[in-house]
Amino acid sequence: MVEVLLADGDVAAARAAADELAGLGAAFDSPFLRATAGSVAGAVLLAEGNPRGACETLRRATDAWRALDVPYELARTRALLGVACAQLGDADGAAIEFDGARRTLTALGAGPALRVADELAGGGSAEAAARGATSGAGPLTAREVEVLALLATGRTNKAIAAELVISEKTVARHVANIFTKLDLSSRSGATAYAYEHGLV
Repeated sequence: MVEVLLADGDVAAARAAADELAGLGAAFDSPFLRATAGSVAGAVLLAEGNPRGACETLRRATDAWRALDVPYELARTRALLGVACAQLGDADGAAIEFDGARRTLTALGAGPALRVADELAGGGSAEAAARGATSGAGPLTAREVEVLALLATGRTNKAIAAELVISEKTVARHVANIFTKLDLSSRSGATAYAYEHGLV
């Protein structure tokens, strides 16, 4: 829920949901819930413009994921930690976290998560961390940017679904969201937008 709210730009609601998750993690004494709460709290802190707080929170979360031996979530959290380090001017720390995240996600074959980590590494901004989007993407989420970039190359929904390993129905939903968010009515308009904003 927190990730969805951040992707939608609703930082206040994401903060409330992250706080609720933290409370659940404490109430049930669940290491997994606490680790999850730490990761999402760090993402919220980045979205709120607090990289120092995010860095501290995300470091604790990475320790928790290591202890639980959950490499996928560890890698995703390390990518966020890389953003926090970059915003604090710690280029070496950022490089270490991004490289670690990339290695793990590559080994796991987690292509979509790897692309998001690469976007975060390229942008390093609170907005990129919160939305997982590129700077030219406007209101689009990272996944919508991926769909738009493929759409702009002339791929069909079926081809986009195969490329991103998602269903055609999900692609159709993303295309509809793209049209709505960008106030477009055709694939050619979406293609023009993608080229004008450097997304392809």
